[in-house]
Amino acid sequence: MEPKQIVQKWVEAFNKGDADEIAEFYSEDAVNHQVANEPVVGKKAIKQMFADEFAAAEMVCIVENIFQDSQWAILEWKDPIGLRGCGFFQFENDVIVFQRGYWDKLSFLQAHNLPIPS
Repeated sequence: MEPKQIVQKWVEAFNKGDADEIAEFYSEDAVNHQVANEPVVGKKAIKQMFADEFAAAEMVCIVENIFQDSQWAILEWKDPIGLRGCGFFQFENDVIVFQRGYWDKLSFLQAHNLPIPS
């Protein structure tokens, strides 16, 4: 499967809010670095990160564009409340080995009435 197609399936899993399902897209030693946070290393830790995030806020990813370049896919997204961001996914053997995401953490926290760290 091409990286672009895998990201489309990743979005479907993300929108279900299912940490178990979304974790299956990652290699055992994958790195997920949402630049507003510290990198998360390993499939188990990434699964826990998603479980915590899905429990804290209802999140919906609306695809604006998915681009592909070799073993990379780039996702431009928005959500129903107006937040926007992008994610870069690197693949090896049809699983994510590295992901980096860019989004506005302050706007996210405010929109979901979550505590703002000092």
